[in-house]
Amino acid sequence: MEKITLKNRKNQNIVGLLEKPAGEIKGTAVLQHGWGGNKEKSTIQAIKEGFHQAGFQTFNFDTTNGSGESDGDFEKSTLGLHWEDLEDVVKWSQDQDWFSKPLALSGHSKGGYAVARYVEDHPDEVDYLVPVAPVVSGKLSFEASEMKDSEALRKWKEEGVQVTERDGFVKRKHWFQMEERLQHDLLPNAGVVMIPTLFIVGSEDTSCTAGHVQQLCDAIGAEDKQLHIIEGAPHSY
Repeated sequence: MEKITLKNRKNQNIVGLLEKPAGEIKGTAVLQHGWGGNKEKSTIQAIKEGFHQAGFQTFNFDTTNGSGESDGDFEKSTLGLHWEDLEDVVKWSQDQDWFSKPLALSGHSKGGYAVARYVEDHPDEVDYLVPVAPVVSGKLSFEASEMKDSEALRKWKEEGVQVTERDGFVKRKHWFQMEERLQHDLLPNAGVVMIPTLFIVGSEDTSCTAGHVQQLCDAIGAEDKQLHIIEGAPHSY
């Protein structure tokens, strides 16, 4: 395991871990966590181990404006910035001496959005795609929100910030972050995704639902594609 620090386009530090499998290296996988997560998140660790078992080395990093070692402030986090970090890391990784093809991308939640969008924007660079419970579009995630049409939603919009605590991490979510998310949608350009793709989602995921992921799976152009639903699993597991 090697800890590596690189700079993103905003000159912020991104901290990641390069880990190699036992035996021959058969490719490289870049992994990205979801909103407020970090490279130690259990979901990301499970994805990492799967790639190691397949002989892939992994670069698993903390996105800026998260809860990990990278720079930034969670209160400034947006889906667009999450995507920019992924693009910067993938571009950087391909220039490193240790990089080897084929290249696989996998991410959870907002990371799932980012890796799928990378393939949409750079369809000739990636060989395998594994989005796990991806955000498909801001509109769909908003429609799935338990707060839709609720008093809590009205209060969040009026006050501009919502404070929650999960796993010992206090999140202050700003209304502008929701508005920014609504600008993102993977569906219009999904047809350019032609590489082997495995979608994974839990049957009990209420934010990035199996129905949303099915829409994206149906929309991509790849013939070699599969949607795997983990029965009983929520959004994070």
